[in-house]
Amino acid sequence: MPDSTGYNDDNILARFFGKSSNYTDIPNKLFKEYNVKKGLRNEDGTGVRIGLTRVSDVIGYQTLEDGSVVPCEGDLCFRGYSIKDLIRNRQKNYGFEETVFLLLFGYLPKRDEFERFKQAMAIRYDLPDRFLINEILSSPSKNLMNRLQVLTLALYNYDDDPDSQDVYQTMLKGLNLIAKFPSLGCYSYQSKMHTLYRQSLVIHYPRQDYSIAENILYMLRPDGKFTQREANLLDALLVMHADHGGGNNSTFTNVVVGSTATDLYSAVSASIGSLKGPRHGGANISVSKMMNEIISMTHYSTDKDQLRSVVNGLLDGELYDHSGLIYGFGHAVYTLSDPRAELLRSLCEKLAEEQHCEEKFEFYRAFEAMVKEVVMERKGRTIPTNVDFYSGFAYHMLGIPEDLFTPLFAIARVAGWVAHNVENKEYDGKIMRPATKYVGDRLEFTAMEDR
Repeated sequence: MPDSTGYNDDNILARFFGKSSNYTDIPNKLFKEYNVKKGLRNEDGTGVRIGLTRVSDVIGYQTLEDGSVVPCEGDLCFRGYSIKDLIRNRQKNYGFEETVFLLLFGYLPKRDEFERFKQAMAIRYDLPDRFLINEILSSPSKNLMNRLQVLTLALYNYDDDPDSQDVYQTMLKGLNLIAKFPSLGCYSYQSKMHTLYRQSLVIHYPRQDYSIAENILYMLRPDGKFTQREANLLDALLVMHADHGGGNNSTFTNVVVGSTATDLYSAVSASIGSLKGPRHGGANISVSKMMNEIISMTHYSTDKDQLRSVVNGLLDGELYDHSGLIYGFGHAVYTLSDPRAELLRSLCEKLAEEQHCEEKFEFYRAFEAMVKEVVMERKGRTIPTNVDFYSGFAYHMLGIPEDLFTPLFAIARVAGWVAHNVENKEYDGKIMRPATKYVGDRLEFTAMEDR
C-alpha cells in the first residue's frame, strides 16, 4: 500500500517477485529424473505410503500380483468394519458416538460399555467457565474455520497438563475436544451472525440427554426443534466424515505435527487449517455454489438435452467458474464409486420426501446421471460421485448455513485425527521428516557493490 510519500512497496515487491521466477521454477521433468513423488503420488495416481495404520482403510482400487492397479467398487472401513454396515446398524442417532468409540478403542462396544461411554462424552459437552463469553462472543471471526483453530488453541490454557504425551492422557484430551467441538462451531457461527450482521443471539447450552447430532441441530436453531429423521441424517454425515484413512491431508498433517511431540491442541489446530482448504474440506461449498448456479439456469428441469449442454459447458470451461471442473465428482482414491455418496443419496431421498422437496432431489439425481454419461462418452471412463455432491444438499435440507459446512466436517473428523494421533504415539515415536532433493545451482558469493 502507498504511504504518505506515495511510495508503494507492493509495486517494488512485485518487480522482485517477477525477477525471482528465474530462480524458483522447477521443470516437471526433474521430478521423474530424481524419482520424486510429486504431491506424494505415484505415476499411476496411487498415494505414496507414509505409514501403517489399523484405524481405517480407504478402498478404491485393487493391486494385482503383477503390480498393476485396477478400479473396484469403493469402501471405507473403520477398524475393519465397512461404513455401509456402520451406517445401516446405528443406535438411533448415536452412530457417531459408536464410531468414535470404535476409532479410539478398536472394537465395537457392548451395550453397557456404550452407555457408559455416552455419559463420559455428555459430561464433556459444556465449555469451561467464562469460555463462551471471553473466548467466543468477545471476538467473532469472519471465517469460522480460523475461529475454530483459535478456540482449539485457547482450550490449551484450560488444561492442567496440556503438553502431556502420555497415550491415555492424549485420548482423554481428544475426547474432550470431540465433545466440545459442536459447541465451538455452533457458538462461533452465532457470534459471527450477531456481531457482524446484527442478527438475534440465541444460545442453547448442550443437553446431556441428546446425541452430538441432536445437539448440533438444537444449538443452531432458535426454537431448538428438529425431527428424528433430520437428526438421523446429520448423524450419518458425522459418521461418514469421522475418518478417511491416514493419508488424507488433514490427518497426515496431524500425524506430522504430532510427531514432534507437541501438544494435541496444536496438532488439531494444524489439521483444521488443512481441512479449511477448498481442495480438502471446503469442496462441498464449491459443489453447493455450482449447483445453485446450475439450478438458476435450468429451474430444476431434468430435460436430458439441457442437462447434457450444461455438463459439456462445465467441462469445456464455459460455465460457472470456467475451471473445466465439475465439483462433487471424482476422487483421489475411489475409482468406481464413493461408498459415502451411495449411502448419502438414499438418506437424502428419505428426508426430501419428509420435507416435500423431491423436485430438487430428482434434479440432483438426474444431473449426477448425466455427468457420468457425458464423462464416459468424452473420456471413456467411469467417474465416481463424491460424498461432497450430496453433503451440501443434505446440509441445506437441514437448514445448516454454508458457513458451517466445513466446520461440521471438522466436528466429525476430529475423531479420526485423535485416533491417528494416539496410534502414532503408541507405535512410532519418531519425528516425521520427508526428504527433498536440491536441484538449484551452487553459486559463489558476490559482494553487494559488485552485483
